[in-house]
Amino acid sequence: MPRSKKLSDAMKEERREKILKGALRLFATRGLAGTKISDIAMETGMAQGLVYHYYRSKDDIYTDLISTAFEKLTYACRELEKLPLSPAEKIQRALEGLIKSFWHNNHTAFNYLLIAQATATDTLPEKLKKSIHRQNKLPYSVIEDIIKKGQKDDMVWEGDPQQLAILFWSIIKGLAIHRSSHKDTTIEPDIHAIKRMFLKRI
Repeated sequence: MPRSKKLSDAMKEERREKILKGALRLFATRGLAGTKISDIAMETGMAQGLVYHYYRSKDDIYTDLISTAFEKLTYACRELEKLPLSPAEKIQRALEGLIKSFWHNNHTAFNYLLIAQATATDTLPEKLKKSIHRQNKLPYSVIEDIIKKGQKDDMVWEGDPQQLAILFWSIIKGLAIHRSSHKDTTIEPDIHAIKRMFLKRI
């Protein structure tokens, strides 16, 4: 590929990422209905026409953000499943990795806020709602399966695995949403205390 073509493609990708990064904060805090293309253009410091050059509408930007957020979450869950660790170690690794990822990166925290908002919104396009509903099941089922195996090994506390998986993700999403809304919070969550909610021995 000629150097000029590489530079052009790199610039396009950089601009697209800039649009997505700016739009993420707006969508996460204002919602799809409360965000306009002109808002995204202002947030990114780009001309409105340039934003339209990369995306036909704000719905396309929103869909791209949602798809990317779920792709990352799905990948992380699949990788967690494949790790050659005990169920207890997988739960510890997941809690540590997830909490640190959004506590030290507000962009990641906004992704959780966006997903939580999208799953609770009824006004999204029907196709997108179905896609979100389908993709949102995987993280819960992966953690539920790990919890079941941990209970069989007497590593995880007794209880309905499905309910414990819901508790797991409620903690993660709740902390992420708190972080995205309170950037000046300096005290990190006590991960050790959270682990004890699920594990008999740490």
